[in-house]
Amino acid sequence: MVMFLFLVVALAVVAAAVMLAVVGGGEGTGPLPEAAPERLHDPLPPDRPVDRADIDHLRFPLAVRGYRMADVDDALDRVAAELAERDARIADLESALAGARTAAAQQPPQDERREDQQ
Repeated sequence: MVMFLFLVVALAVVAAAVMLAVVGGGEGTGPLPEAAPERLHDPLPPDRPVDRADIDHLRFPLAVRGYRMADVDDALDRVAAELAERDARIADLESALAGARTAAAQQPPQDERREDQQ
């Protein structure tokens, strides 16, 4: 029984010494340095529109509970803004095309205009 008690006390002393060394109570340079948070290594390009390859290569660094919310929110905001811009551009081009088709339908064909001029 004395031997068991001695081993428990020795284990507690060793565990306390290891914990003090890790926390910074032991000799050395002090407490462990703070780990820098992982940041997005290859963010979306700021100087050109996002394309399919940019989205395919986008990888978010892992955080304690999954992905860093700020990185995911920034990427989603950027993609949403570019999609809205593209949708607006497509709507403008479609309305311009519809206007051009309407104008072309209202004009007489080239052959009829030549006969009228003669």
